[in-house]
Amino acid sequence: MKELYTTTMINNGGRNGKSYAEDQSLSLNIAPPGSKLADVTNPEQLFAAGYSACFNSALDLIKRQKKIQGASTIKATVKLIEQAAFDYVLAVDIEGHIEGLSIEEAQQLLEITHTVCPYSKATMGNINVTIKAV
Repeated sequence: MKELYTTTMINNGGRNGKSYAEDQSLSLNIAPPGSKLADVTNPEQLFAAGYSACFNSALDLIKRQKKIQGASTIKATVKLIEQAAFDYVLAVDIEGHIEGLSIEEAQQLLEITHTVCPYSKATMGNINVTIKAV
């Protein structure tokens, strides 16, 4: 095994605070989901951004392997779900489009990508993730 990259983020104040990179390359104001404040984000948005970028990069790898040229777009929708009082889980819906492929062909590639993407591997068996070509 070869470690390719390591990063650290630090949070003060939880969902009413600030998250920042240890190397000071990124600093974000954090607020609860649904906050109407300017220039803030929340953990679910950050997870969706990371998952969609990682999934699309893994898809690019699969497309190169299969010599597919079409551009792809991945939309990750992260849901914060309250199962019961003080019992919260996440769920993710991933929608993907690959130019020049049918829905069926794109669905096949997305399913393969789901077995390759590090975010998918991390969530497998832990949260509900749906994959759908559009």
